[in-house]
Amino acid sequence: MPRFSIIVPSHGVAGRLSLALDSVLGQSFGDFELIPVCDAPDAPAWAVAAGYAERDSRVTPVSSPPSAGLAGARNTGMRAATGAYLLFLDGDDTLAPGALTALDARLAETGEVDVLYAGHERTPWWEGEPANPADPLFAKAPRGAFPPAEAPGITGVQLPVWSAAYRHDFLTAHALAFPTGHFTDIGFGGLVTVHAERVAVLRSVVVRHLLRRQGSRLNLPGEHHADLLEQTDLVLTAAAGRGFTGDLFAQLFAAVLKTAAHPARLPASHRRAFFRRATALHRRHRPAGFRRPGGSLGVQHRLLAAGAYTAFRALRGANRKLSAGAQRIPRPRGLRTRLYYRLQLRRRIDPHLAVYCAYWGRGYACSPAAIHAKAAELAPHIRSVFLVEPDQAHAMPPGIDHAVIGSRRAWRLLARAKYLVNNANFAEGVVKREGSVHVQTQHGTPLKKMGVDQSTYPVVAAATGSFTKLLGRVDRWDYNLSSNTHSTQMWERAFPGSYEHLEYGYPRNDVLLTATAEDVARVRRELGVPEGKTAVLYAPTHRDHRTGFDAGLDLEAFCEAAGEDVVVLLRAHYFYDQGVRRGSGRIIDVTAHRSAEDVCLAADVLVTDYSSIMFDYANLDRPIVVYADDWDVYTETRGVYFDLMAAPPGPVARTPEELARVFADGSYDSAASRSLRNIFRARFCQFDDGRAAERVVRRVLLGEPAEAIPPVRPLAERVPAPAASTLVRS
Repeated sequence: MPRFSIIVPSHGVAGRLSLALDSVLGQSFGDFELIPVCDAPDAPAWAVAAGYAERDSRVTPVSSPPSAGLAGARNTGMRAATGAYLLFLDGDDTLAPGALTALDARLAETGEVDVLYAGHERTPWWEGEPANPADPLFAKAPRGAFPPAEAPGITGVQLPVWSAAYRHDFLTAHALAFPTGHFTDIGFGGLVTVHAERVAVLRSVVVRHLLRRQGSRLNLPGEHHADLLEQTDLVLTAAAGRGFTGDLFAQLFAAVLKTAAHPARLPASHRRAFFRRATALHRRHRPAGFRRPGGSLGVQHRLLAAGAYTAFRALRGANRKLSAGAQRIPRPRGLRTRLYYRLQLRRRIDPHLAVYCAYWGRGYACSPAAIHAKAAELAPHIRSVFLVEPDQAHAMPPGIDHAVIGSRRAWRLLARAKYLVNNANFAEGVVKREGSVHVQTQHGTPLKKMGVDQSTYPVVAAATGSFTKLLGRVDRWDYNLSSNTHSTQMWERAFPGSYEHLEYGYPRNDVLLTATAEDVARVRRELGVPEGKTAVLYAPTHRDHRTGFDAGLDLEAFCEAAGEDVVVLLRAHYFYDQGVRRGSGRIIDVTAHRSAEDVCLAADVLVTDYSSIMFDYANLDRPIVVYADDWDVYTETRGVYFDLMAAPPGPVARTPEELARVFADGSYDSAASRSLRNIFRARFCQFDDGRAAERVVRRVLLGEPAEAIPPVRPLAERVPAPAASTLVRS
């Protein structure tokens, strides 16, 4: 029997789960079992937990359906546990170094106790000093073990469940489990307090709790706040006749009154009913001789006991500060334009209007364009308008309605559109209206650090600007697209918010699986690829520590060394698209070409350094070569999410000579290269099956339920667009 069983629910925190598991497996005290509780064997968190289980026999993942909630996940973990003491750790929290050693040492001092309460830190997600809320509670606690009545302020109502170790036999003897519904911590913690006979405290910090940027889900508005009354009733009913003082009663009703005093938490139609039911509970369970607290809280107790809802509502209105919900005035340029935009915001939302934008207005491109095209087919009743910069308006395809960014028409459309789709972000001043739907399509799979994860890289952070403003833009998102579970997890970390992940694939990649041989031949002709030549797409990424474009490779020399049949399609990062051609001879500059997907279709081979184009190109199942001449510098200055050198999509070359050699000897498409590519595709091409745009249109624009959306076709059943005949493929 292990000393500790550590149960880690993981719903919605797959992106941070590895941090929690690492904090447990890195403990110096090793007598434990680790039980991650995942939604299902095909859930993103399961893949993370299963990887740990393969490496460490102490890790045993179990599954609990999301419908069972947090209570169901913890109860599932409890049933699987075999340890003497149980600990609960949220999937985005961590155990402090030495935590298990400290718990074991304290239990050796106190002897067997039913509950050992411990200190914890609440760590702000971004900035600020961590705090230990348990310190004041523990200050006057007895030194050894004690019955709960000796320190009535120390209860499971005051302390979260992950701030304690629970004796397994004690929980089993009293059939204690987490009650269903919301506020299950209060119910479980209260029941533990009622039944415990010997408890103790450990003043050192055991858990570091991450305060989420979006706050606790329990504080969001909704009918779920009625569950707080259910948990209160459950605990106080169990406590009846067991000699408890008014402390437990006061702690529970402090939480009840806090909810009643915040009207935004409850729908207007439920506030009076919540108050009346709380009044009934207060009268039923109030202990004899209960002394109300002083101040405003005491007045609230008096009004609740009297059932005086009208007076309570008046007190609440007098104490409530002005809502911070008055949205910041939008800042489109020019006073007249600002006033015009504010006026448009007063008009009703147009339920049949969708506004699209790609790459900050660079034109009709990427996933927004793919969704736009599919919407024209499946949702023709939706009027779609693309936003573009003034110098790109002339390049819009015929028949595509568009508006120039910054114009009065553009601001009118942004104010009134029901649907707003972008692969970057709309302007700072765009207001997220209630009822509007914002879709963030992203424009690549993250290898390099993104979003708030860039904060520890000074060069990148300086260029990013205000992270506060960045997160303000994230708060507008309702949906965020993902093409693989790696992306889902990294977006969750890089852009913390309350949006929903849509693991539908990237719509821009649909064409990589639906294009025909005629499409490939047409694109090659348009780009000027000579008949019978092998087209090598060279796509280097942006370097944050450099200014201006640097190819990083002598492309003419490469062509000479690679063979006379090779031509290079040069695709610089879109930051460097200045309309200046850099190609000559066997070098064809395709940087300014509108569609990166067309360029990929035309290429027989991809050579890139660390550009996310490799993840998209892998859908074609064509050779990929990584040219990593400055990997160490890049990882130091930009940061990456995984070691590309350890898991590349093909051969890795670090010098021009090595790069030329893999082409000269054909190893760029050898069996070993194909093996690497197969592993890479299985990991990063999970959801790109040619129907991503259709899924988005059906779910977002047509409102079809999630279960009606076409499932993702398995990778083995997909047929990529054919390569040009110049490349003999296996």
